[in-house]
Amino acid sequence: MFKSKISKLGVLILTGALVLTACSSKPAEPAPAATPAAGTESQATSEPTLDRSKYFVTVATGATSGLYYPIGGAFSSVFQNKLGYKSSAQATGASVENINLILTGGAEMAITMSDSVAQAYDAFGAFEGKEPAKDLRCLMSLYPNYVQLVTTDKSGITKFEDLKGKRVGIGAPNSGVELNARMMYEAHGMTYEDSSVDYLNYGEAIDQMKNNQVDAVFVTSGIPNATVMELGTAAKIVIIPIEGEGLKNLIAKYPFFVESQIPADVYGTEKDITTATVRNIMLVSKDLPDEVVYDLTKGIFENIADIKASHATAEKNISLENAKLGVGIPFHPGALKYYEEQGIN
Repeated sequence: MFKSKISKLGVLILTGALVLTACSSKPAEPAPAATPAAGTESQATSEPTLDRSKYFVTVATGATSGLYYPIGGAFSSVFQNKLGYKSSAQATGASVENINLILTGGAEMAITMSDSVAQAYDAFGAFEGKEPAKDLRCLMSLYPNYVQLVTTDKSGITKFEDLKGKRVGIGAPNSGVELNARMMYEAHGMTYEDSSVDYLNYGEAIDQMKNNQVDAVFVTSGIPNATVMELGTAAKIVIIPIEGEGLKNLIAKYPFFVESQIPADVYGTEKDITTATVRNIMLVSKDLPDEVVYDLTKGIFENIADIKASHATAEKNISLENAKLGVGIPFHPGALKYYEEQGIN
């Protein structure tokens, strides 16, 4: 009995050894893929891949002599060269034309002044009698525009009221500059009939000033403005302040204006110049899908150095922290999602 048990045990040991030998001769099995932790699924499994090449993003800007054009061009360049969208920057008559391009599908993005947007959104001022443009959506705030009433020391103009009887360039018809000029006259108890006005964009108007055909020019832009700087090579620049009762009246009726100063060293003036500012914003078509606008917004701030390099004004003012400043209309849901993720309220 005891020998029989030993024999059976030996058989079992031998059989086990043969099994182990057979197993050891098989190639090693690949290790199973690691299961991703919660919330770390790959983009391929969590959301479909966005085909950026399907979308063309036209960025409406302004005259080539202003800031909108180079800054808008920088946005377009990021979209095309860094993100892979098809994109171009389009020179336009600026704010009012850009608003209409957004509303009619002529552009996917557009730089505008927030005062023009407010008028379109609630159908007053230049948009009196039209349907309120409640479909307008914001992508981001950009930088403040300074109202710059520019003349030279030869004009004899030292205050706003001196524009009476003078030849004044007020901006292209219904441009953001012209809308500002109209409101400035109103705030000072004046109308265009008090001056001899020319509906010229400020680049053209300053050229006329060099030829002594215009006495003063409204320039609403970031600072310094290259066209105004160029004027300084031919004449001594004088910036007429927007201040006192006129400024108070302006802000009381149009609260999107904010008092500010143009530092003396910007144009070599004798002192800082008090004036009004209004924020520029980037509009975006409400028809662009949320995921596309989210992707564009994220791409902008991941390549913000490219945007800032377009102009000193962009370098100083355009940032994630400032992205929601001075905006009085709703944001596109795609942009809002990105800002919420970044803690920008």
